[in-house]
Amino acid sequence: MAETVHRRGLDAQGYIEREGSLGRIPHAFRPVVVTARDRLLHVYGGRLNSAYLYGSIPRGTARVGHSDLDLLVVTRQEPTDEDRSEASSLGEALDKEFPEIDGVGTLLYGRTRLLSTSETYDMGWFVACLCTPLLGEDLAEYLPRYRPNSLLARETNGDLALLLPRWRERIASAEDTDEARRPLVRFMSRHLVRTGFTLVMPRWNGWTSDLGEMAEAFAAYYPERAQHLRTAAVLGYEPTGDAGVLRSYVDDLGPWLAEEYARVHGVKAPRPDVVS
Repeated sequence: MAETVHRRGLDAQGYIEREGSLGRIPHAFRPVVVTARDRLLHVYGGRLNSAYLYGSIPRGTARVGHSDLDLLVVTRQEPTDEDRSEASSLGEALDKEFPEIDGVGTLLYGRTRLLSTSETYDMGWFVACLCTPLLGEDLAEYLPRYRPNSLLARETNGDLALLLPRWRERIASAEDTDEARRPLVRFMSRHLVRTGFTLVMPRWNGWTSDLGEMAEAFAAYYPERAQHLRTAAVLGYEPTGDAGVLRSYVDDLGPWLAEEYARVHGVKAPRPDVVS
């Protein structure tokens, strides 16, 4: 019997396969997706170039009452303050109306920016490999195919050192409650796990969006830090409001990971007006 080859998210030629599809959306989440699609058309009209889903819902792994709805909205021109305000209002309305989701995250970009050379191995890759077309033109047609190499690692997550000061500011300005800290723990946990994974991605030679699998891939190469990333993976799905977790991220795990990332892959090329 022929041995089954596990390609780890790659096609037969070694390129990262596009994850997710509309057909994988769990039944419980289909009403909110349909509503989001219709309202995006209504709100943006001719300003809308494309809209995508990403995250657990199009991957088919979303959990009712726990998973958020992730949207990427692409405008024909660079997004305005009005565009951003409307995206925020739309997300808030969907979150209140549909208990199946736990929040809405919306990324807003202009078409030209997404197809620019500087974004080819960052947001371009994100569109081509991690986003599921929902409305309009699919920009993946204008983008290359991607391998899990050091260039992709550097241009996706090679900016952690720049982000850490901003994270410290966000932690310091947050209310001193578990409820206020929980979203920060979730966001930072996920970001650190994904950064740890892309650090080893070229050696692991594959792609996954599962936080647990990401942590295990990392553990194979950095056993001394394995438990840190495994814990972060758990908190990425079930966050607590522990202030000590946040301190450990910006004082220990984050700085170590940023230094090691720069040593192995180099530093991400500068991007304009990027805030995380």
